[in-house]
Amino acid sequence: MSNAGALRKEAMTTFSFITVWKIAAPVEPVWDAMLRFEDWPSWWKGVESVEVLARGDANRIGFCSRQIWKSKLPYKLKFEGCIARVEPRSRIEITSKGELAGTGLMRFASDGTQTTFQYDWNVSTTKAWMNIVAPIAKPFFGWNHDVIMNWGAEGLAKKIGAKKIDTSTKGVF
Repeated sequence: MSNAGALRKEAMTTFSFITVWKIAAPVEPVWDAMLRFEDWPSWWKGVESVEVLARGDANRIGFCSRQIWKSKLPYKLKFEGCIARVEPRSRIEITSKGELAGTGLMRFASDGTQTTFQYDWNVSTTKAWMNIVAPIAKPFFGWNHDVIMNWGAEGLAKKIGAKKIDTSTKGVF
């Protein structure tokens, strides 16, 4: 790796987000909606597009997509996400590369009438301008993430005909 490449890698800004949704629905419809990334733009405001790159196996392991996201702040993020591991109705592990590089872990728990969905998203930004302004803008980037995740909870609840009970950034798993 060149010195310039090493400097770029060291200059990346890392984010660790935890988002929790509580939805008044059993796990199955929540699981089904979250596992079908390619359908997200139809119900999740802010997900502008999901282009399928690889379909993966019968459990969707190896499913890869190119995604474009946009929230309240005036920028878009483009990255590829791939499903690395699936435990049905329990967890989905994701890797990402592109303008967001890192890992995601989706976890699901249900008592039969309410589902708790937690998404742990540990990523670094690779866009130079984001890394330059991050010391000042990091709280705004976090706020932007929270906005788009709240849109997701609202869209999911509407899609499956359920009530969104709560959205928070405090982990439960």
